[in-house]
Amino acid sequence: MILVNSVFGTTPKGEEIRNYVMTNKKGMALTVSNYGALLISLAVPDKTGKCADVVLGLKTLEDYYKNSCFLGATVGRHANRIGGATFTINGTTYEIEKNDNKINNLHSGKDGYQNRVWKVTDTRVDNESASVTMTLRSPDMDQGFPGNVDISLTYTLKEDGSVMIGYYAVPDQDTIINLTNHSYFNLAGHDSGDVLDQIVWIDSDAVTETDSKSIPNGNLVAVANTPMDFNTPKTIGRDIAQDYYMLNDAGGYDHNYALKNPGGIHKVAFMYDPKSGRKMEVYTDLPGMQFYTGNYVGVNKVTGKSGNVYVKRAGACFETQYFPDAVNHENFVSPVIRKGNAYTSTTIYKFSVEE
Repeated sequence: MILVNSVFGTTPKGEEIRNYVMTNKKGMALTVSNYGALLISLAVPDKTGKCADVVLGLKTLEDYYKNSCFLGATVGRHANRIGGATFTINGTTYEIEKNDNKINNLHSGKDGYQNRVWKVTDTRVDNESASVTMTLRSPDMDQGFPGNVDISLTYTLKEDGSVMIGYYAVPDQDTIINLTNHSYFNLAGHDSGDVLDQIVWIDSDAVTETDSKSIPNGNLVAVANTPMDFNTPKTIGRDIAQDYYMLNDAGGYDHNYALKNPGGIHKVAFMYDPKSGRKMEVYTDLPGMQFYTGNYVGVNKVTGKSGNVYVKRAGACFETQYFPDAVNHENFVSPVIRKGNAYTSTTIYKFSVEE
């Protein structure tokens, strides 16, 4: 294993931003930054041994200041949507930024963790893995959420092809904590076009039903006999254009899958590119996963790190998390973490090659 770091740039406040590159013996190279705890790039070999960067990203630090599609972002304090941009904890109602359709809250608002400078507190290298740990203090009423929260995030690259993201946070008041990584994966390479021919499997029998603004109504809808079903592996593009109300509302897949996760870290999904042979398995200990197919990437005309403009559906996200708007639905697993208790979660993206 190898771990090196270099200067990525300097913020307008004079803060030095560094990128950290972890490389294993397979040739995989994971690059992360202490700006936004971003996942910048991930080089993965194909069936011929040729490496390609399989995550969408931007070229410069300045580009990430306006990262409208959340490429590679660590999202917090609450990933995904909160209906009406309001919630109640212990009888107190909190109002947060209405940055989604001028009604709801998306990814905690414009001042998200992806635009903060994190402090690197530990780097480690041994024969089996390399890791970088970063911390962030989110103060009381940050983004409108109660309580000071001390957050620790560790990226680890392992020799077995796993990229592990470990989260740990402790609040000093009852509050919401729901963190995720918003990387877009394209196993043919980030600049290779859309992912419609890549194959996905998701271990889920139901999705959270949403209104026309992608806010859950509290119901779980069975995926069987609908285009939402990925229990049998299929290409992303096979059913994405079908006339189905949730697909129509979201412009494609942008839905929370209720995982068949009995507890602990389990495999919940995979993505496979038949042309390159690259396969990515997704593991998590959380109850939900937002599967998003980059329906608005092309609309936003994002220029990627190679200078190419990303097309619509240039990547797919597998965002492990509590259900969206769970704080407002008693039948969903609650994202409220009690004072002094620890929020812990692990997500693993494991890469391999199939001939």
